[in-house]
Amino acid sequence: MKEKEKKMCSEDKAVLEVLENIDQTVETVFDRAQNMKCCPIGSSVSGICCKNCAMGPCRIRDDKVGLCGATLATIAARNLARHIAVGAAAHSDHGRDMAMLLKEVAEGKAEGLRIKDEEKLLRFARNLGIKTEDREVKEIALDAANKALALFGQQEGEIDFISLAPKKRQEIWRKNKIVPRGIDREVVETLHRTHMGVDQDPENILDHALRNALSDGWGGSMIGTEITDIIFNTPEALPAKTNLGMLSEKDVNLVVHGHEPTLSEVIADLADDKKLVEYAKSKGAQGINVVGICCTANEVLMRQGVAPIGNFLSQELAIMTGSVDAMVVDIQCIMQSLAEVVKKYHTKLITSSPKCKIPGATHVPFEDRKIYDTAREIIKMAIDNYSNRKDVKIPNITSDLVAGFSHEYIRYMLGGRFRQSLRPLNDGIIDGRIQGVVAIVGCNNARHVQDKYHNYLTKEFIKRDYLVVQTGCGAISSAKCGMLMPEAYELAGDGLKSICEAVGIPPVLHLGSCVDNSRILTVVSEVLAEGGLGEDVSDLPAAGIAPEWMSEKALSIGAYFAASGVYVLFGGEPIPVISSQEVVNIMTEGWDKKYGGKLEYVPDVEQILEKVINHIQAKRKALKIDVKKERVLFDMEARRELGNV
Repeated sequence: MKEKEKKMCSEDKAVLEVLENIDQTVETVFDRAQNMKCCPIGSSVSGICCKNCAMGPCRIRDDKVGLCGATLATIAARNLARHIAVGAAAHSDHGRDMAMLLKEVAEGKAEGLRIKDEEKLLRFARNLGIKTEDREVKEIALDAANKALALFGQQEGEIDFISLAPKKRQEIWRKNKIVPRGIDREVVETLHRTHMGVDQDPENILDHALRNALSDGWGGSMIGTEITDIIFNTPEALPAKTNLGMLSEKDVNLVVHGHEPTLSEVIADLADDKKLVEYAKSKGAQGINVVGICCTANEVLMRQGVAPIGNFLSQELAIMTGSVDAMVVDIQCIMQSLAEVVKKYHTKLITSSPKCKIPGATHVPFEDRKIYDTAREIIKMAIDNYSNRKDVKIPNITSDLVAGFSHEYIRYMLGGRFRQSLRPLNDGIIDGRIQGVVAIVGCNNARHVQDKYHNYLTKEFIKRDYLVVQTGCGAISSAKCGMLMPEAYELAGDGLKSICEAVGIPPVLHLGSCVDNSRILTVVSEVLAEGGLGEDVSDLPAAGIAPEWMSEKALSIGAYFAASGVYVLFGGEPIPVISSQEVVNIMTEGWDKKYGGKLEYVPDVEQILEKVINHIQAKRKALKIDVKKERVLFDMEARRELGNV
């Protein structure tokens, strides 16, 4: 990669430093992004490609149709629906695995694991319609696990967590017949509908795609988040550090990477095990340093303070520091190129899930019943590899952060132990100190400068008094540039700054991994229940942005937020429907009329900023809170007058 291209590929100084020092014969994702062009046929901006039958692939433009007569709009809608189905399946399958784990914990079959948040288990069970009074915790957990698992195969009715949405929102979904009946059913039906010769009405296809997405956000993802909290504890705010500088020259470095938390939580838990630490010392190391990448990093960060050393585009670079003794991966967002990179470094690449094997990696099967045995085996493999290090070059770059803002903790931090409440947040929005709430979430994309759009938009919104909430790779972007520290309130506008100072929080709140976008759904529902900001999600001065999106999961997330009444904007690469104006209109004007939310692709970051601000200000005006109220200190005479009214 040329010098100029290196500087243009990332805003992360640690990444740039590693790129400066690596063996130039090693190829990275940034090299491939420079050298490989997008497919001109499959690209959403040049044409729509349909390969759903063997008469194709058919390349469709303008008024042309496929061999079967399928129009551009039908093909675009089918392709998007399939992307959403895959994204929903990925997150929901994660949720299924967590439900299976809860069942094994309840049955005493998951080695060393127990219910850590009993209060959350009781709420979870009640939301599933399970009786909790005068029953043992394990009995409740078993029934909750079985009911959660039943939601995947449920064939009719409504999935239970729909009842947690605002009443008006539920009515909108029922009116438009998009309430999910069962999680797996909606994925299967999407694939059936988009088979050659089935559903050929673009609007009808996309309505079902929304139903499929809702089965993720209010189903599989929510199950995953809730059960992870139940077993490993509901996150509370805690300090940590981030970036590649958290790798250690003197300790065994073990990187956990992927999305499922179970094995990673146990590995992090065992890092201080006396026998393992002594074993590491016997091999010349001082100790064991567990760090993370991607959403597995977010999971162990929130609960154990484990350092996230990077987001999606940093995974190859971590190995290239020469200091990673083992990288253990589970599922999702794992580059196959890692197996090529480790050939030139000493790192041991270990896969753990039967769903994700990589040629060239060592596979260590992970079973819930032998979690601690598996974790110890992997840690010993990392320790044994420590002596094989050669040239170690770790960037001396780190940032402080505070993470762990679950919706339970947000209520606690605003109201205290005995008066937990979102009232201060609502009041801050109503009186204008907070103009609105913006979720900036999603992936990195190597077609764009790493972290650039996340960081630019975050800074611009907080300085205009918009509270920003983040998950996934976007949250790690902000962490790396110091915006997840309370001191970052200096970057905020006066109104937001006053609240951050009073509460002691950053102007940017880390809510978790990408599956934890379901936490945002819970927060907005509770904000509405608190009162003063309308009756439905679509009334709220809020918006969601995925500025550097990459994966199909992002499309599912964007779709379930749009179906829930949120204005969602995607930046970076186009949504794969842009060639069809009919489909674009359905997803913007059409969804806005039917659901009060919409999903729009906006290529220019300045336009994203402007559109979100205009949208939120219009919502404030509709709520009649657009005029900033002066804060008046009542004296005794004013209080007496108030009492006489």
